Amino acid sequence: MSGNGAPELSVTDGADLRVAVVAAQWHQTVMNGLLDGAMRALDELAVPEPTVVRVPGSFELPVAARVLAGRGYDAVVALGVVIRGGTPHFDYVCQGVTQGLTQVGVDTGVPVGFGVLTCDTERQALDRAGLPGSSEDKGHEAVTAAVATAAVLRAVPEPAR
Repeated sequence: MSGNGAPELSVTDGADLRVAVVAAQWHQTVMNGLLDGAMRALDELAVPEPTVVRVPGSFELPVAARVLAGRGYDAVVALGVVIRGGTPHFDYVCQGVTQGLTQVGVDTGVPVGFGVLTCDTERQALDRAGLPGSSEDKGHEAVTAAVATAAVLRAVPEPAR
């Protein structure tokens, strides 16, 4: 299972953080699970009034994340799913989304939670979507990682000049 070895994150309160979630619309059942897990994590972390933006597919996540990061959010969480098909489309979309979201975080300094499932089968995606019977909850994990990183970065002192 890919969840083995996950760190225990100690963030318990995100009440002073602004968090946005950008979620794709493809594969509605999987996306509903990811978004439910993300919202549950935001609620558990006491993040007030998170913004949720829906985009058509995973390929659109980086541009939406970039706009949100530029609008003053302390963290952005990207949720999507790409399921392998019979063409190289899967490889191009996965690479583009991963590189795009990485670039958003590096260029803006805003943590981007990576909740994009890249699976060989729909069954694998359902098993990671945080649905009843799923073995993992990647929407919840993506929020927790982004909020924990935002809290860590906020606590880093400015260097003395």
